[in-house]
Amino acid sequence: MMNNIQDYYQISDRLATSGQPTQEQFELIANSGYQIIINLAMSTSTNALANEGVIVTDLGMVYIQIPVVWENPQIKDVQIFFKTMQSFEDDRVWVHCAKNMRVSCFVYLWQKYVLQLSEAEARSTMDQIWQPTGVWQKLIEQAKTNFS
Repeated sequence: MMNNIQDYYQISDRLATSGQPTQEQFELIANSGYQIIINLAMSTSTNALANEGVIVTDLGMVYIQIPVVWENPQIKDVQIFFKTMQSFEDDRVWVHCAKNMRVSCFVYLWQKYVLQLSEAEARSTMDQIWQPTGVWQKLIEQAKTNFS
């Protein structure tokens, strides 16, 4: 059922990522035991749901939006993401954006610098989705300086 969600990846037993879920898919996510939704997309992103926060909270989940500008991701966005993930480390967390590109990069950085996974393990989902270039490659390089 989750496989119908755009660009869905099960990262661990408590972490899943995807592109933008629909209202119906948020019901599936809630019914699967996820407690926290983190949205890294802008409210103007592709397929964004105007009332996503209401949908998610009405389903009994916590909703957090960290709006990452696609053309200008910032290291402070990554720091906020890390703090948010750490504050919910005992919960089941679903992180999404428009197409799982922002998320896969942030989760790669999380797994590499916070969970201390190997480069190959940390990168595996991101590598299946895309190869960051431009401002996103620059963000990865900044993260190496900031978090190593």
